[in-house]
Amino acid sequence: MKLLPRISLLLPALWLCVAVLSGCNEKKGAPLFLESNRKGGEAEAPVKDVPTDILSTQKAFTNVSKKVTPSVVNISTISRKKVIQPFFEANPFFEDFFGAPQTRRDKSLGSGFLISKDGYIVTNNHVVRDAESIQVKLSNDKVYDAKVVGGDQKTDIAVIKISASDLPVVVLGDSDKLEVGQWAIAIGNPFGLDRTMTVGVISATGRSNMGIETYENFIQTDASINPGNSGGPLLNVYGEVIGINTAIVAAGQGIGFAIPVNMAKPIFSQLIQKGSVSRGYMGVTIQPVTEELAQSFGLKQAKGALVNDVLKGGPADKAGIRQGDVITGLNGSEVKDPSHLQRLVAEAGVGKAVRIAIFRDGKALELGITLASADSAPKRTREAPEEGQQSGEADLLGLSVDNSEQGDGVVVVNTIRGGIAAEAGIKRGDVIVSINRKRTATTTEYARAIRQAAKGSSLTVLARRGEASIYFALRIR
Repeated sequence: MKLLPRISLLLPALWLCVAVLSGCNEKKGAPLFLESNRKGGEAEAPVKDVPTDILSTQKAFTNVSKKVTPSVVNISTISRKKVIQPFFEANPFFEDFFGAPQTRRDKSLGSGFLISKDGYIVTNNHVVRDAESIQVKLSNDKVYDAKVVGGDQKTDIAVIKISASDLPVVVLGDSDKLEVGQWAIAIGNPFGLDRTMTVGVISATGRSNMGIETYENFIQTDASINPGNSGGPLLNVYGEVIGINTAIVAAGQGIGFAIPVNMAKPIFSQLIQKGSVSRGYMGVTIQPVTEELAQSFGLKQAKGALVNDVLKGGPADKAGIRQGDVITGLNGSEVKDPSHLQRLVAEAGVGKAVRIAIFRDGKALELGITLASADSAPKRTREAPEEGQQSGEADLLGLSVDNSEQGDGVVVVNTIRGGIAAEAGIKRGDVIVSINRKRTATTTEYARAIRQAAKGSSLTVLARRGEASIYFALRIR
């Protein structure tokens, strides 16, 4: 019985000896890992039959990278910005005691792409705006100083130039033919990581009203676009540039925006030729067509741009366009909303004759108009009318009105909260100039128009607010 503990201690030692002896009998030089026979090893790949379409797609992406990456550049800028002193700088004696306001040097990174062999580069305007110095790094690691040729803040497009020759250039594609679901490839300099390539699809086209730029017609993509990608190219599987990466939605991953190349071409062409951009101009102010306005004007759909004012002597005035017309098309293109019309007119060009489709008094008409330059548009200086004092009782619309000093309408001196007019957006100080397209120059004419309104009917009210004229649709209840 006393021998059992000793035997139990000897068993592990015996197992260890057996393991060592068996290890000695193994073949010397045994591999520590398996290496693929596609690299000269002896092991087969875990997956032998990869679908040919996947291999073809993979090959297409690598081909795009090899062909286009040499044309993509990294842009680094240095700018000097004012350091804000929130508590003291507002004091008029600040500079007497502390000297001129302090500034700091800010560095930023962006991307761009070569469009000419002699060094013209397209990028975003916000990448190079206010830069004191700009350096461009090519794919061969050569660095050049660059200068700004021109920038357009309304589309966020800029052109810079380096002194070089025989450079690799991109090929521009056709962004008008893009379809949702097509491959999208972005190459740029996100977070300073040189020439990063990301892949996704075209998520949407024609994105506007994003509040990013004045003229918007963005391509939306889920190809990863991050800070530093700005100004870089968005490509199709042929390696053609279809857009300029320009913005991201910080709160949502997989949502990036690019300027369509067809929209960008006339912009950077003008920047190269003359350093600035000229756009077409009609001489109207416009507003969206809401469902209520569409019903009151007799439109089947809430589309187009409602003309709420026509500049006297401007191209639209000469062509016969009137206040209250709904512009539904330009040169055969359907107008979706005011921003769409604004972009179509801007792209049409200065001095170009275009055909405008309008809807007036229940009828579709077409007019010819020759566009002028937006640079020649007169500046309006009319002051907004002062808000009147409350007087009188509210009417059916929930308004108190008085004759305007100019005699061209009635001034809203008070609005009732929750009233029909207030809910529609009419404010105190607005000047109502017409109801159902009939002038209301006096309170008598205004009161007559209100009395004629039947319960359940709609009123189309045109009001002037400062510089702007605005249509409102009111339903009597």
